Amino acid sequence: MGRGDRKTRKGKIAIRSYGNVRPHAAKPAGATAAPKPVAKVAAKKTAAPARKTAAKKSA
Repeated sequence: MGRGDRKTRKGKIAIRSYGNVRPHAAKPAGATAAPKPVAKVAAKKTAAPARKTAAKKSA
């Protein structure tokens, strides 16, 4: 009973098949195919700090 056995989990993995021993992800009884929309959170943009202008040199 090992990798060549089609009835065990280890055998299903080796053969790369699925079945009663190795089912896909289980779905809840009332599950539907439509996923719930995810609300997007808007990131706050921070204002860039105001730059000071250099004083002009007078001759």
